[in-house]
Amino acid sequence: MELFYSAASPFVRKVMIVLHETGQLSDVALRTSVQTPLKPDPTNQNPLGKVPCLARPDGPALYDSRVICRYLDDRAGARLYPQQRLWDVLTLEATADGIMDAAVLMVYEWRVRPEDKRFPDFVDAQWGKVTKALDAIENRWLSHLSGPLHMGQIAVGCALDYLDFRHGDRAWQDDRPGLAAFQARMAERPSFSATVPS
Repeated sequence: MELFYSAASPFVRKVMIVLHETGQLSDVALRTSVQTPLKPDPTNQNPLGKVPCLARPDGPALYDSRVICRYLDDRAGARLYPQQRLWDVLTLEATADGIMDAAVLMVYEWRVRPEDKRFPDFVDAQWGKVTKALDAIENRWLSHLSGPLHMGQIAVGCALDYLDFRHGDRAWQDDRPGLAAFQARMAERPSFSATVPS
């Protein structure tokens, strides 16, 4: 298999952590795919031009980190999507992906748009989505971040680390001690330390 990949992408990191945690890293060749919304990588097999994208020898390429992670989990029988807590895990993963979506859009607003066309209110609105989602996890979902490793934990850990990586000056940890403690626990896992964004 071949993974179209960017080390800075939090969505790619989710896939990389699943590969580490399920012992499938050696089954995948990494192919750097550098792109922006205005300049897609023409070799990427995702028709939307996004990473991650997993090319398989036995079927069409898979894309969207949630699809790829679910496929890899099933392939390894790892149970990162436990049936008993499936809807909670899927909701946590979707919430974390939403945080990452908003945080990536904030980056694009400053990196891709010409300076005279940047829209600070748009950036503030995206950060508003991030803070509401963080508050929801801190206040309603924190207990779901304990216990055996599942995909919700992986996704939330990736989202928090991406906020530090790209928006570290925004101090999301203020008033969210539970999430800060969770992030510190996840940082101790070898799969997380091996995939720190760069």
